[in-house]
Amino acid sequence: MQQSENIFSPDGLLSEHLKDFRYRPQQQEMSAEIETALEQGSRLIIEAGTGVGKTYAYLVPALLSGKKVMISTGTRHLQDQLYFKDLPAVLDIVKKPVSTALLKGRANYLCLYRLKHHVSRIRVNTGGAAEKAQIIRNWSKVTRTGEIAEVNSIGEGDPIWPAVTSTVENCLGALCPDFEECHVFKARDKAQDADIVVVNHHLFFSDLILKHADFGNLLPQVDACILDEAHQLPEIASDFLATTTSSYQINNLGEDIVAAQVEEVPQASDLRDLVDTAQKMVAEFRLALAKCNERTLWQEAIKSEAVQEGFAELYISLDRLFEELSIWSDCGKVLSRCKERCETLQKQLRQFSEIEEDVVSWVERFEKGFKLHSTPLMIADLFQALMQNYRCSWIFTSATLTMNSRFDHFQQQLGLGEADTLLLDSPFDFEASARLFLPSIKVDPGNDDYTRLMLDAVLPVLQANRGRAFILFSSHRALQLAAHVLRIQDEFNLLVQGEAPRRELLDRFVKTEQAVLLGASSFWEGVDIRGSALSCVVIDKLPFAAPDDPVLAGRLQALRRMGVNPFMFHQLPQAVIALKQGVGRLIRDEGDYGVVAVCDPRLTAKSYGKTFIDSLPDMPVTSSLDEVVHFLFQHEKSGHEISCN
Repeated sequence: MQQSENIFSPDGLLSEHLKDFRYRPQQQEMSAEIETALEQGSRLIIEAGTGVGKTYAYLVPALLSGKKVMISTGTRHLQDQLYFKDLPAVLDIVKKPVSTALLKGRANYLCLYRLKHHVSRIRVNTGGAAEKAQIIRNWSKVTRTGEIAEVNSIGEGDPIWPAVTSTVENCLGALCPDFEECHVFKARDKAQDADIVVVNHHLFFSDLILKHADFGNLLPQVDACILDEAHQLPEIASDFLATTTSSYQINNLGEDIVAAQVEEVPQASDLRDLVDTAQKMVAEFRLALAKCNERTLWQEAIKSEAVQEGFAELYISLDRLFEELSIWSDCGKVLSRCKERCETLQKQLRQFSEIEEDVVSWVERFEKGFKLHSTPLMIADLFQALMQNYRCSWIFTSATLTMNSRFDHFQQQLGLGEADTLLLDSPFDFEASARLFLPSIKVDPGNDDYTRLMLDAVLPVLQANRGRAFILFSSHRALQLAAHVLRIQDEFNLLVQGEAPRRELLDRFVKTEQAVLLGASSFWEGVDIRGSALSCVVIDKLPFAAPDDPVLAGRLQALRRMGVNPFMFHQLPQAVIALKQGVGRLIRDEGDYGVVAVCDPRLTAKSYGKTFIDSLPDMPVTSSLDEVVHFLFQHEKSGHEISCN
């Protein structure tokens, strides 16, 4: 008998230790399959619907396996929840002596060298930044981990943090005089010795890239990799396999050169002048991009003579800076590292405009900067090459990996055609607890009046439900228009993405009467509100990726060259998985109920609409407003506790 059966069975260990335990055969099956995969060193892909309890289902066999296991999840928030909440709870149940470690990217840890030698000389150190730097100095004397999240008085996105944390480019490694006390390397040392290491996908891919390039490693070799929230992996892999050169990288290099010049070669005043020139060229190139779209194919951008000239001047300024750094780089460790960074940026700019069929080059423009990207169009072979650096068991799991109950799209994206698959439906009774409302809207989603008409169609539902709703949008433009319309009507307490931090908006949503939260992409997943605080989710339109996205355009073109239908192979599966994530915000617990309104008329007008509906949990579908209102009224009679996790 497998160990999983003893633990997850109706009278197993979980039932003895968990007050609210509910036997879930899906959870027991998932754990047993993972146990087998860990024993056999195989690859396994699992879609586990909401309520299966997938975290415990993979933690138990991982802890009992006696193997060294790396667990990666989508965000730092989920990483912390897994490490500080779920992992200790399971350890307390299985009573097995297992060592654990939590490891984050280097940007989450204080760099002692930069705090001592750098922060006092950079331009951010003016006004309030000086006071913040002193707060960090005081904290640095007492912290054990060096995790910057410990400093609650300074916001996560504050510009002081890049000045006192390191990057791969500016880290001195073993040459650093503070290496023995380095918080990053202490955390990595602990991870090397641990049985269970909890990371996030970004750190995991950083390690894969380093291992593949023979540049060492961030993470230990392990016997098994378990990747939760695996639906995010194709996009994250694509980002990490891309080459990106940004205005921030160039300006940050300049700041580091200026700080190092003062300390290591005060006589080299020409370096400052060349840094000023390079940073000026960064600003001028950004101005030259002003007429481009926010995301533009490079071959379109360089049709502008100003963009061509700006790019050339930027490259020349870096070339001259590199020549001067070559003269002085032997005079100090930091300047030597700056020379290497400058050479890398030169190389990336030089290669950027080279035309490659399997790569799409594009530029991303921001209010105060830019990024130049070269992104691979297909990543399956590249991802498989990276996986070879971890010859171990691979477990991929998420609540949303399939379309029409098939894993084909996910497997094709990552080259996992030979992996075993397991599809586990949610144990929740969607038939009784949920309704899928398809309101009748007479115009196409591209119509200028669509957002107003969509709001008109769902307003009676919001009124009947007394708010307590998410409205999820596929674009920020539609979100802002909807916020304007709903504020004029002044019926609900509106919470709008961007007007407060995400966590604050969610806390306020739970505590506020008549609350309606308007969110875009970041609210479609990773939000777990249980109880009657959220009993209606409205989705404005099917979440197809923007057709003018340069990476998408490049991928679709490549698929056409291969003789593949890009809509069926790529666009439709991506949209189905995104819709499943959005719909998944509604029913988060056994006692939850509610209505999902998907407003896009293409669900009924287009043949592919059935694919979307068939991929969602099995709940009654209706276009009757009266039926939806009656359903909400019936469930409102019973009370529900509210929690936000």
